[in-house]
Amino acid sequence: MNSNKVIQVKGLTKMFGDFTAVNAITFAVEKGEIFGFLGANGAGKTTAMKMLIGISNPTSGSAHVAGFDVFTQAEDIKKNIGYMSQKFALYDDLTVKENITFFGGIYGLSKLKIKEKTKEMIDDLGLEDVANQLVGALPLGWKQKISFSVALLHEPKIVFLDEPTGGVDPITRRQFWEMIYRAAHQGTTIFVTTHYMDEAEYCDRVSIMVSGKIEALDTPKKLKEQFQVTSMNDVFLKLARG
Repeated sequence: MNSNKVIQVKGLTKMFGDFTAVNAITFAVEKGEIFGFLGANGAGKTTAMKMLIGISNPTSGSAHVAGFDVFTQAEDIKKNIGYMSQKFALYDDLTVKENITFFGGIYGLSKLKIKEKTKEMIDDLGLEDVANQLVGALPLGWKQKISFSVALLHEPKIVFLDEPTGGVDPITRRQFWEMIYRAAHQGTTIFVTTHYMDEAEYCDRVSIMVSGKIEALDTPKKLKEQFQVTSMNDVFLKLARG
């Protein structure tokens, strides 16, 4: 395995009965890269991501994530990645501090390390005033920022973000992407799904899935040149219309 490639996927396939949800996809992601994984709802991107994070068994093909095999080392993968889902990331009935402590424990951090990380995160995000408030009482934008920071608590090699900015306002979205850039700059690989095509422009490389297959994969600049358009939205429309 190439040590610079933290995700390597070859012919990865997932079938549900006769239906092929993910059809023999092949790609690799470099260390520290922001990799955009795009596709319309139902294109297969969430199914593909579930295989990569070790919570769904592939039907065939091969994939290594953080050096571990998705077929035989799913538990090792889970320990070496961070994951932030759009639907569930924090417990609303716990305070900010309690959430950090809880997830720190799940990630196997020592009590001392959790204490250090809690202080670091609260200072970093400017959460001093709300640290003892229930997460459920916070605005969505705050929740998203805390969720992302919690996904980085155990310093994983790769963070998987599933539609991380869904439903937040443009200013919060921009702040969130600043956090993503900072994490990538520190060497964390970011694997992000989004349906906001302007966000695809922020990625180092982008893959676009259509009906279970990867139909395009390159830098946003090269994809726009290839399809002779001026925006990623137009690239996506051209592909979606076949």
